Amino acid sequence: MNRLIDYLRQNLMIDFQGDLSVEKVRELLAGDDSRDVKVLLAKLTQEKNVEDMMLVLADCLLEPVQSSLSDDVMREQLRMYTES
Repeated sequence: MNRLIDYLRQNLMIDFQGDLSVEKVRELLAGDDSRDVKVLLAKLTQEKNVEDMMLVLADCLLEPVQSSLSDDVMREQLRMYTES
């Protein structure tokens, strides 16, 4: 089981679903005048899409997510699968 858990953790992929656009990001960030928001919106406006942001974010989140998925959590999820 430990080898399977390790394999699954090492081959985990992160993806975002939904239709996110620069306009939707603007809508979600409306009312937030922080520097981070201004810089993000400027970059997205320059790039004219959010695809690069989403790819980079998924890549950056992969390692913390992998390390957060303990053996116990993975084992419990596999157990839940077998019992469903």
